[in-house]
Amino acid sequence: MLEFIKILKNRYQAIAQSQQVDLSQNTITLERVEQLILAEAFIQKGQLIETVPKHPLQIAVIGPTQVGKSTIVNLLLNSSAAGVSALAGYTVHPQGFCVGIDQQHCDWVNHYFEGYQQVPQAKLDPDNYTSYSITASANIEPSLAKHCLVWDTPDFDSIDAAGYREGVLKTIALADMLIVVVSKEKYADQAVWDILSLIQPLDKPTMMVVNKLVPESQDMVLNSLKGKWQQARSEAFPTVIPLEYQATGKLQSWPKPIVKQISKELERAAKKSKRPQHLQNQRNYLNSHWQSWLEPVMAEYTAKADWEKMLDAVIAESLQQYKRDYLDHPRHYETFNKAILELLTLLEIPGIAKLLAKSRRILTWPIRKIFSIGQRIGKGDRGNSSQEVILLNQKADHLLIQISEKVLDIIERDTGNSRWWKEINMLLRTERTRISTTFDKAAHDYYGEFQHEIEETAQQLYQKLKEQPVILNSLRATRFTTDSVALVLAIHTGGIGLHDLIIMPVVLSVTSLLTESALGSYMKRVEAELKQKQLNTVKAKLFEAQIKTPLLNLPDAVSSAVQFNIPKHKLEEVEQQLKEKKHGLRLF
Repeated sequence: MLEFIKILKNRYQAIAQSQQVDLSQNTITLERVEQLILAEAFIQKGQLIETVPKHPLQIAVIGPTQVGKSTIVNLLLNSSAAGVSALAGYTVHPQGFCVGIDQQHCDWVNHYFEGYQQVPQAKLDPDNYTSYSITASANIEPSLAKHCLVWDTPDFDSIDAAGYREGVLKTIALADMLIVVVSKEKYADQAVWDILSLIQPLDKPTMMVVNKLVPESQDMVLNSLKGKWQQARSEAFPTVIPLEYQATGKLQSWPKPIVKQISKELERAAKKSKRPQHLQNQRNYLNSHWQSWLEPVMAEYTAKADWEKMLDAVIAESLQQYKRDYLDHPRHYETFNKAILELLTLLEIPGIAKLLAKSRRILTWPIRKIFSIGQRIGKGDRGNSSQEVILLNQKADHLLIQISEKVLDIIERDTGNSRWWKEINMLLRTERTRISTTFDKAAHDYYGEFQHEIEETAQQLYQKLKEQPVILNSLRATRFTTDSVALVLAIHTGGIGLHDLIIMPVVLSVTSLLTESALGSYMKRVEAELKQKQLNTVKAKLFEAQIKTPLLNLPDAVSSAVQFNIPKHKLEEVEQQLKEKKHGLRLF
């Protein structure tokens, strides 16, 4: 699960940085990035509970800018360890302070803050957000916090917060208790309630501190705060510590009336740090966002499925047209006629076959020479193509045009995944010429290779004729008396065309005799089988291998900036983990 969340987060971040999404969509994308950062960190917190079950209590002080977070940290520590400044955004790194524990016992933090560097507090670089510090506080005077690690965090609402917000979220996920600090001016900011809503499924013990209050507005502020809490959160309103505005600019110590109250809250947090319930909270958090995280992933799956359906439909239509315009066309279909011509060759009367063949070669040499010259001249412009190859290329070109038009129609309708379809359209335009060229070559190769099937069909007919000697002898007589000078020419020049008037009498006479004989039904069956073989071959070797396969692979070439490209089986595996019972989540 952790690996999957990281992949999902990285894909969202790449898409957000690509600047190929509109502003509203980018806002959603950035929100999901933050949710995934928190999910990743919360899962890592679960691993920490498993590997270092006795790690000290983690208390995180969070809040918007200039509300006195660092001051509250110092009050908890009874020290001035946390740097305090009047400048907004002064703290830009997570800063941990050990209370009652040896700093050496915090080595596990390095593993948790993966990708961050631990440096001494004094050497934190304000321009490098991927660092944090841990400072030993074992010798500080007794404080409210006991045997714990107190974290001072950056704000989450300033202009520069986007750069260091990940550190804030990781610290929140690490915490066993949150102290949310707001002020009279900042408690109603939407950023405060956005973050509180975001982290609610984590179910962390929370205490609020309202700083910089004035007596006359305190009740109003606290009542308003409670109302906003009830709107944003479903659990009971937490303990709130009100602190009055200090003319000196900072609070030196906790007011005595609330010291006992704060101590009580910290003790309760230590006992109910939610660690035993962490795995269930983890599940709750993942479930609360899972469907929204996967929206673009599922849209991508849908787009790919629609793309495949589109290809299947257009290819099926093209094959149907090929069947109608060639295989079933009474004048254009030439393949079975070629089989009949091959059969005529097999019907040569023993003894004179060689003489006929020699005469045929001599008589047809001038015509064959003309055709060979034509083939050389026409090479490259389909001048040497048969009627079938020309038709196949026409169908392929029309198919590619249809697909382009359908893609453009989807883009115009803006189905919510138009970026993906725009990429497909660009790739389609780039690949169209190459696909047409390879299809043309494959069509010519198919045309030559299918000659073997034609010869097999002729042999099949001949073997059947041998079982009928009367018909065979009759055909041989017809074959011998028919003018067949152009027989070899027909076979070598690729089909019926200029030589129709020479070849067709031969074909018609033989076909008629076979059809009208006892072999009529057998001949029709052989012809149907040949057509089906031809259709299957054209489908597999041309339309599927040369068009469907390269087009199906186009989504793999779509820019990584606009797609997630998460294998479906990987998602299914992770969702199965999510459905497992509590103990199953330990696999995360």
